[in-house]
Amino acid sequence: MVCGVDEAGRGPLAGSVFAAAVILGENHGIVGLADSKVLTAARREHLFAEIQAKALAWSIATADVTEIDQLNILHATMLAMQRAVVGLATPATEALIDGNRVPKGLPCPARAIVKGDALEPAISAASILAKVARDAELVRLDLEFPVYGFAEHKGYPTPAHLAALQAHGPCRQHRRSFAPVRAAMGAGQASFW
Repeated sequence: MVCGVDEAGRGPLAGSVFAAAVILGENHGIVGLADSKVLTAARREHLFAEIQAKALAWSIATADVTEIDQLNILHATMLAMQRAVVGLATPATEALIDGNRVPKGLPCPARAIVKGDALEPAISAASILAKVARDAELVRLDLEFPVYGFAEHKGYPTPAHLAALQAHGPCRQHRRSFAPVRAAMGAGQASFW
C-alpha cells in the first residue's frame, strides 16, 4: 500500500497550494500516467477521473493562502502533503514524495524521489490529481475575481496577471508573502476582500 505524493501550485501568486496522495494497485490499468506538466489539459482531465475510479485510495488536500503567508510556501506545501497522506481512506504503508524533502508528521515511513512524478506511476497520478484540482479552484476564483484572469494563467506571474495586480491591487486570494503581491499592495483602487 505505497502511496505517491505530489503538489501543485507552489509558484503562483494566488490560490491555495494543493497536494494529492494516491495508492495504485499493481494492475491499475491506467494508461498514460506522466508528470502532469507534460500532459495536455484535456488528457489530465481524462486521467483525473480514471485515477479516482481505479486507484485503491486517493486524497486531495490543500494549504490555503493564510497558511502560505504564515508558514511560507515550502512549509505550507509540506503541510498539504501531510494532510493528503493522512486523508487516505486506506492507510499507506509507505509514501513516495516527489522532490527532495519529506513532510513531517506522516503516519508511515516515507522517502523523497527527485523527479518522482516522471519515475513513479503513483506520484504521476498524484501530480495529475493535484494539478487538475488546483486548476479547477482557479477557474472558480476567476468567477469571483474576474479582473485578474485567473482562469487563463492559474495565478502564475504572467505579464497579464502582474498588470492586473498593478491596476487593481491584490484580492484576498493573493499570497501577500510573495514579492510581486507585496509590491502591488498600494496599487489599484479595488481591494476585493
